[in-house]
Amino acid sequence: MYSTIETLEEIIRFRDERDWAKFHNVKDLAISIAIEAGELLECFQWKSNAEINELVNSEKRVQIEDEIADISIYLLLLCEKINVDLNTAIRNKLEKNKEKYPVSKSKGNAKKYDEL
Repeated sequence: MYSTIETLEEIIRFRDERDWAKFHNVKDLAISIAIEAGELLECFQWKSNAEINELVNSEKRVQIEDEIADISIYLLLLCEKINVDLNTAIRNKLEKNKEKYPVSKSKGNAKKYDEL
């Protein structure tokens, strides 16, 4: 199992060996995340829940994993570029969500916080 730091170091090494950092500005990294998220969605488009279950439990699962990896790579590069500690950002967001979605009001409920 790799740590986030080790993974980021490997991504940066890969990027730098190819001299691609000059292409990785904030705007284009953010755009790339959205593009790759769209490609992930395509894996599920027009499929029933049964077909999706079959997909995620088959050899074709690698397509989903590749798109998730692409999203994650661009996300980590964006975080590195703008100096965001992803784990801290996630923990901070979870704290905000705990306030917006208290267990007493949101357990088993899919409503948005302003509808609780």
